Parts: sequence; structure tokens; C-alpha cells
Amino acid sequence: MSSSCTILLCDANSFFASVHQALNPALRGRPVIVAGRESTRHGIVLAASYEAKRGYGIKTGMTVREAKGLCPDGVFIPPRHDLYIEFSTRILRIMREFSPLVEPFSIDEAWLDVRGCENLFGPPLTIARRLKERIKTEVGITTSVGLGPTKLLAKMAAEMEKPDGLTVLDFPDVPKKMWPLPVKDLFGVGPRMEAHLAKLGIHTIGDLARFPVETLVRRFGVVGRILHQCANGIDYSPVDPHSLDRVKSVGHQITLPRDYYSYQEIEVVLLELSELVARRVRLGNYLGRTVSLSLKDADFNWLGRSYTLPYYTDTAADIYAAARQLLHRHWPPGRAVRLVGVSLAGLVPAVSRQEDLFGRVEKQARLDRACDRLKNRYGERIIYRAASLMGAGVLYARG
Repeated sequence: MSSSCTILLCDANSFFASVHQALNPALRGRPVIVAGRESTRHGIVLAASYEAKRGYGIKTGMTVREAKGLCPDGVFIPPRHDLYIEFSTRILRIMREFSPLVEPFSIDEAWLDVRGCENLFGPPLTIARRLKERIKTEVGITTSVGLGPTKLLAKMAAEMEKPDGLTVLDFPDVPKKMWPLPVKDLFGVGPRMEAHLAKLGIHTIGDLARFPVETLVRRFGVVGRILHQCANGIDYSPVDPHSLDRVKSVGHQITLPRDYYSYQEIEVVLLELSELVARRVRLGNYLGRTVSLSLKDADFNWLGRSYTLPYYTDTAADIYAAARQLLHRHWPPGRAVRLVGVSLAGLVPAVSRQEDLFGRVEKQARLDRACDRLKNRYGERIIYRAASLMGAGVLYARG
């Protein structure tokens, strides 16, 4: 392994299912399937433990009915996104103790560049082992870690040994370890691109690496050149800890367990979503102005409307008030609602905020910070609004 192999990709194995197994040790070793309830129109498999994947052929996107047919003894658990965010945050905190150069890629993956950290924590391979052990001990889940000289090779390495793997993929390893793989395994190649490449006789990553780059550029433009570079292990992108600083909006939407008809029911969901959006905005240290409301009816007709506030905010009360106003202005009373979404856009760094004469803004900010500290320490469900306990609540009252 060369000294240039300083980039790690940490991938939490079967993340959603592993979170539940970490919280309930009795589930370890059992086929755990995270899926929505068929009765509430969320009947799709979101994740499955390796016991369910390998032992029964359970796949993400499969219907609950199909999964139960393949795995009648499986443990079916409804998703808990608040828990997944909490566990993801805990993993990122551990990673940042090894290096400030941490770039989240998804809720269960992040890159880490340990250049210059050797005198503190040892060589990169030692750091990778220590990182895996700390996450396993402190968070309770296993990870697969890839180590390489580039983000691309680290990502490819992490995919090669699951679960609980540690793989090094250096430039000299590319022809032997990477080129024999199907081209669909190359990071960035989706089903449509796989089909296009197959028409050119490209079926493996090696085929793509050896293919004339000029032909790829004529066929796919700059994407063709990038794919050719990737197939040869070339990637110039650095690990960017500020990659999420360019977020333009934060939002969340949810399909309701049944059609909601009254403003009163819909407003409960608006409040829950506003709380969730405001929380994520504060975690990112942002303020925003433009509130958007998305609604879908029983016939899947979609409505989207926005309202720009005269000030920047990160509080649920402001977001909820604007979303509620949009609801009453643009959605007819009694019309069925199947899906609700709320987002906040026009984000800027929360360097300063506009205060008001009577101190309402500062009082609300202190309350929000207190709630955030509780959630950071004890989890998202430690405190929430009483409205969520009503029958229309969908985020916190579910089991």
C-alpha cells in the first residue's frame, strides 16, 4: 500500500436494520426487515439485515407481501428515520475525532481523509481499524471501510467486502481487483448508462478502461471522459467537509397512513414536518426564507406552492405559519390529501438573525437550542409537541 492511500470510505452495513439490532440485541442474527405497513400504504422494503438478504433473498424495493412470502419468520419493523439520523450523527462525530476532513455522502456513508493525522493516530490502515472498532463498540453496528488514494477507489474498495470488511484498493490494484467487475459496479454507472455501454460492447470495468476515450467523448460528451477516468481509478475530487454548505433547501415529505380530509388533521402533519425541517436547518447552521408546501390528493394530483417570508428563520413556528397559510389559500376544504411535504429554501449561513422589539425571536431561539441539546443527547423522540399524540400524528406517535 502506497503512502498516498489516505482516504477512507466508511459504509454502515445494512444501516437501518443494524440500528434496530443495536437497540435490541435479541434481533442480532435474525432476519430483520425494515418496511412500511401494508395497511398504511408504505408497504415497501426499505432495508434488510444480511441474514434476510443472504438467507432469504430479500431486496430493497420489494413489497412487504413478497418479503413475507420469502421470509415468513422475518422480523418486520416500521422505519424510524429519527433514529437513523441520530445514529448517523454519532458515526460522523467519531469520524471527526480522527480528522476534520469528513465528507458525508449519504445517511450511512462518509469519506474521511487522514493525511497529516499519522502522528496522532498511526498509519491510515491503523486508523481504519480503530475507526471500525470504535463505531462497533460505541454505536453498536459494523461498518465496511475502503481505503485508497482517491475517493473513487475508497468507495469501490468499501463495496468489495461486506459486511464488516476492510479493503485497500491502490492504483496498482485496479487492473486485478477492479477491471474484472461488471461495469454496473463502477461508481456512477446506473442501469441506463449500463445499457448504453453494452451497445458498445462494454460489459466490464476493464472493457471501459481500455475503450478509446475519443469514442466515449463523441458518444457521451464530458461524461464519457469522466467514466473512462473512473474505470482507470482516476478521481481528482478532494474530500470536502463543506460539501453540504451549498445546500439550497431542506425539506421532508410523507405519505399519510390514510387520506386526510380536514384542515385540522392536515395541520397536525404540517406542524410535525415543520419541526423536522427546522431541526435539520438548525443542525446545518442555516436560516431560510422561502417556505414551500407540497400536497398530493387521492388521485395523485400534485400541488406545490411557496411563500417567501420577510425575514430569515430556523423556527418551526414560522415555517408552520407559512405552510398553514398556503394550505388554506390553495387547497379546497374537504379535498382528500394523500401526501404532505414542507421545505425551507433560500438558505444562508446563520451568522446573525433579525431580532424583534419584544424579544420573541431570542426567546424562541433559546427554546429551540434547549430542545436540540436534549435531542442530541437522548434522541429525537425525547421531546416533541403534544399535537403528535393526536390521531393525525404521523412522525412520532407510530411504534
